[in-house]
Formats: sequence, structure tokens, C-alpha cells
Amino acid sequence: FTQNLFKAAPVLVCQEILASRGTARAVLANSGQANACTGAEGLANCRATQAMVAGLTGLEADEILPLSTGVVGAHLKMDLWLDAVPKLVSNIGTRDAEAGGTVRLTVMAKGAGMICPNMATMLCVALTDAKVARDPWQAMFGRAVEKTFNRVSVDGDTSTNDTLAIMASGYAGNKEITEKNDDYKTFTAVLTDAFKKVAKKLAKDGEGATKLLICKVDGAKDDKSAKIISKSIICSSLVKAAMFGADANCGRILCAIGYSGAKTDVKRIDVSYKSAKGEILVCKDGNGLVFDEDKAKEILLEDEIEILVKLGDGNASAEAYGCDLTYDYVKINGDYRT
Repeated sequence: FTQNLFKAAPVLVCQEILASRGTARAVLANSGQANACTGAEGLANCRATQAMVAGLTGLEADEILPLSTGVVGAHLKMDLWLDAVPKLVSNIGTRDAEAGGTVRLTVMAKGAGMICPNMATMLCVALTDAKVARDPWQAMFGRAVEKTFNRVSVDGDTSTNDTLAIMASGYAGNKEITEKNDDYKTFTAVLTDAFKKVAKKLAKDGEGATKLLICKVDGAKDDKSAKIISKSIICSSLVKAAMFGADANCGRILCAIGYSGAKTDVKRIDVSYKSAKGEILVCKDGNGLVFDEDKAKEILLEDEIEILVKLGDGNASAEAYGCDLTYDYVKINGDYRT
């Protein structure tokens, strides 16, 4: 869940459910109103939506995890819920309970803006029919989130509503994963890969975005330093603006490394830009180079750009995912409510 101190009503309700019963059977999501900063009325409305679905499905209300996104401070429009929930329930599909040992995994997420996760990422739900015990499930989930969704930034803002829920039904019929064995390692790898694909989509789908930015840091002294540096670069408004303008200004990258808080030898930093049009070195040993500006612009005009940073401190590496900062982002958020 979000680390923002202003936690939305659905986040608080989800946390109550997991603290009291530890399990859930359904997820209920809405857009339009975040139901954050709405006080006791917001909590009551959130619980009322759970009750609506429970009454039509046979579930218990506290088996339903609520997720909301939209304008902070706006209350749920309960009249619209009363009209929509019966239609929603009538469209729920079915499938055979047993899959003969084949395990299925699906991940879905809502992106756009106010995305700089710290534990989660806006609204995301992962569902699997694998049979897996709670402790290894939580362990593989946490590891996958740390390497993917916690490396995304659209605009540096952590939402009041960030929630990532992951549910395993056990219907696949596989031998239950109860320890960190080969099955555990295989599922962790698949889960991480799926999360990475969705994390990149979230970044590319940022408000007003035209480019996906992938920052790859190699040669860091440890994993923490690599993550800090890659995230600092991807969060920089100046880096994002430069990428929008296809401006190969290595100074933006070096500046973000310098204030990141990570300790690194600034005299051993190389920076390159890479896309489908090729790769160009713009900084060597912490010093900017003279390079072919036309070639650099051609590389940076692509819609997927890699920012490659090579340090001289060790063998650790990390990736972070973001997008460019465009005129449209300002337009969208300049009149977000009006």
C-alpha cells in the first residue's frame, strides 16, 4: 500500500481486512473519485460499496478489497454505484476450477499520473490459480515488487491510493509451494517478469507521455546504490524534459546522480543513450564529450530510450522506468478538476 500519510478510505479498509482475516476473494475498483481525505463519510461509503457487491454475490463484505482512483477529496457518487453494481455483477464470468496442473497468472494495472510508488503502484491486481502458502507467496511478491513497480516514476508523486493486491486461488492443482524450492524460484521469475512488463507499460502510459525511458545503471557498489541512482535519474524533471526535446544533455544525468545521495566515484562515470536508432556515448569518466548532435537527436526521437550509466564502484546493477515530461502533462494537470 501507499506510504503517503494521507491514506484513502479504500486503503484503510483493505488494511483492516488483511489485519483481521488475512485473505480476500474479490477486488472492487472504481475510477473518478479517489475517496481520499473524505473522513468518516468516505469510510462509510467505501463499506457500503462492499455491502452492495456482497449482497449480490454471496460473498462476505470483508472478503472484498476496495480500490479507488480519481480526484482526492471527492466523495463516491453513491447513486451511480447503486445503478452500476448490479450490471457489474451480472457480467462476472466463470471458468473451470481445476486446470490440470497448468498455472495461470495475470496482472492488470491502472496508470496515468501521480505515480512514484513506494511499496505499490497506483492500482494493480495480480491473480493466479497457483497453490502457494502464505509465507513464500508474500516473499516472492515482495521481491518482485521491489525490482519492478518500486522502480517506476511518472511524475515523482506518491498517490494517496496506491494499492497492489495479489491473490492466489489454488485452483490450478499444482503441488503447493511451501518453501523456497525450484518451483518457488520458477514462479518468482515469472512473477517478476510479468510485473516488469506491466511496470514499463505504466511508465509509457504516463499522462502526456510520448516516450518510455529505461535507466540502466551498472558498476554500482551495491544494489541499493544502483537503485537510488537509477530512480534519481528517472525522477528528474530536467532529464524528463530533455528526453521530450531529444536533447542529449549529459549534464542532466550527471546532476541527478550527484544529488541522489548514493556514494560514487564521479571520475569513473560513463553515460550513453540508446534506442532502435543506435547508441551514442556522451560522457566519459565524468566528463562531457563532443559527439554527433544529429546522431544523438535521431536516437532520442524514438519512443523508447535507454539511459545507460556505467559506474566504476563495483558489480551491482539496477533498472528504473519512467517517461518524458511534455506540454500535455502540464495541460492535463493544470485543469485536472475543471
